[in-house]
Amino acid sequence: MAKQNVAEPEVLGEAMNKTERFFEENGRKMSYIFLGLLALGVVIYGYRALVSQPRVAKAAELIAEAQARFDAETPDYALALTGDANGAGFLDVIEQYGSTPSGNLAKHYAGICYLKQGDLGQAAAYLSKYSPVKGLPGAIINAQNYGLQGDVAVEQDDYKRAVALYEKAVEAADNNLTAPMYLRKAGLAARAAGDDKQAVALFQRILDEYPASMDARDAEKLLGTVR
Repeated sequence: MAKQNVAEPEVLGEAMNKTERFFEENGRKMSYIFLGLLALGVVIYGYRALVSQPRVAKAAELIAEAQARFDAETPDYALALTGDANGAGFLDVIEQYGSTPSGNLAKHYAGICYLKQGDLGQAAAYLSKYSPVKGLPGAIINAQNYGLQGDVAVEQDDYKRAVALYEKAVEAADNNLTAPMYLRKAGLAARAAGDDKQAVALFQRILDEYPASMDARDAEKLLGTVR
């Protein structure tokens, strides 16, 4: 068992790389979802608090500047985080408009920027400040947020916490694309924690609930390593 656990972080690392590639390859689509959420947030927030509408609109404008740096062909995560004289950063949005929908989303983005720069402590702090939003588009962001928190927990060797966070990611967006991906990562984390029984249950869920998913074949192979 000890020998197996020593090798486990490398397997988890491969799983995290696959997740990162997934979101990078679908980055443009994710951006459209984010911008759609912001537009919806402006409308809803504006109706509820007309006096605050200018703040909401300004926050959406500022986060778009940070988003451009984040989504650039060659992303500058440090600049997207802190901003400069030519545009605001996610931290600026949080500081000035933290209570708006854009401010909430900026916390998620700030966490990603810190994670990209290898600052696990700040990444965990900002990702955890994000408040899940309601609605179908928001579910994908909510799931990504929990999943990234799970990745940070793995990097910190807190495998049990990682499992719980990955399971939250599954619950946040129960679909055939991201849910089995997070179940697979949860199973790997459970195995790294030495809980083979839980790992088996998580891998089996992929086969039972998402048999046509890309992760089903891997789940079948992984089951053979823990049974």
